[in-house]
Amino acid sequence: MAVKNDLFLRTIKGEEVERPPIWLMRQAGRILPEYREVRASVENFVALVKNPDLCAEVTVQPIDALNVDAAILFSDILVIPEAMGLDYQLVEKVGPIFPKTVQSKADVEKLISGQEAADRIDYVYHAIDRTLERLENRVPLLGFAGAPWTLFAYMIEGSGSKTFSKAKRMLYKEPELSHMLMQKITDTVICYLKTKIKHGVSLVQVFDSWAGLLDINLYKEFAIPYLKQIREELAEFPVTLFSKGAWFAYEELQALNPTVMGIDWTISAEKSRSILGNEQILQGNLDPCQLYANHESIASKTVEMLNTFGRNHIVNLGHGVYPDTPLDGVKHFVNTVLNYRY
Repeated sequence: MAVKNDLFLRTIKGEEVERPPIWLMRQAGRILPEYREVRASVENFVALVKNPDLCAEVTVQPIDALNVDAAILFSDILVIPEAMGLDYQLVEKVGPIFPKTVQSKADVEKLISGQEAADRIDYVYHAIDRTLERLENRVPLLGFAGAPWTLFAYMIEGSGSKTFSKAKRMLYKEPELSHMLMQKITDTVICYLKTKIKHGVSLVQVFDSWAGLLDINLYKEFAIPYLKQIREELAEFPVTLFSKGAWFAYEELQALNPTVMGIDWTISAEKSRSILGNEQILQGNLDPCQLYANHESIASKTVEMLNTFGRNHIVNLGHGVYPDTPLDGVKHFVNTVLNYRY
């Protein structure tokens, strides 16, 4: 059955549309009181991620509350390291914590990978099935995974970090071991995304949240080849590459032929278009902190962004919505886009 609101799907096909579609990274989350109610009903964040019915419920909430043009499955990028053999916890106001990290070749060799690891994440695939039932073809459903470098960073560091210096140290000191781990992660990501596609998502986004911590040489050696493998394995399917902070590698990323390129707020719409051209579908890039401003400012900056990006644009923030963002600011941003016309 056809999707009723197909604006997002028409946009990623390069068709002419009346306005750009909008969805938000972390649109299912603490900005919504209905999400907070669901979150309070389970022991912890990981328990929520592993509950397909509750994941479906919170995935659909922003479609009802915000009227955005696409749903993104509520999940977490760290389900992949866990499936490979590294358990994690998400500690309130601290972030992800891995009690055990990868420190040696023996640790890498012990990790499960590929389809065997992807099969351990069946709760995510069940969540896709439940979500599609709840959506009733109102909007497309998007899936995602963490990029190999970003997952590598957590698996080595064991937590969030401003520098991920332990992970970067391994790239410099043990490049062969680093490539060995990157390959196992990549094999798992590919199988994971292929399974999500079989269950009915319409596009997958690959989040390289810590791309901006590498320089161009490290990114070309330890990130681009693995993103290339993912893109080639999913060649017939729509893929968004979002490498936060990696403006220095836009040409290399575009050469991978992504359907959509995600843009963060640290680079202007003008500069993005000058590098990537008008035909490339771009996604982004309002600063999430703009939504703390008054409504007039939000509307003004949003329209300025829309006018500058022009067509072939999916509206989003430059990264995820922050948990304490005022809901009325989010709604005003979304409504400004919904009322915009090319």
